[in-house]
Amino acid sequence: MYYVYFLVCADKRTYIGCTDDLKDRIERHKNKRVPATENRLPVKLISYFAFTNKYVAYNFEKYFKSGSGRAFLNKHKVVEDIKSIL
Repeated sequence: MYYVYFLVCADKRTYIGCTDDLKDRIERHKNKRVPATENRLPVKLISYFAFTNKYVAYNFEKYFKSGSGRAFLNKHKVVEDIKSIL
């Protein structure tokens, strides 16, 4: 399986990533082994999507990192609603 996942970092910003081993990747984030989040700890997994096709997963991640994807998340308050309950 391939996973696209959403984290909320200590600075209240989101991190979107893709991996084929979600548990290991989250542990790597928590142990400062991911440069993009090593100075933004702690991180909290807020959501993930599972795919059987690697290319679909990576394209889904790419979409959410694009302007259109960020606009979708903001318009539908996907991340904001989750942050408000943390």
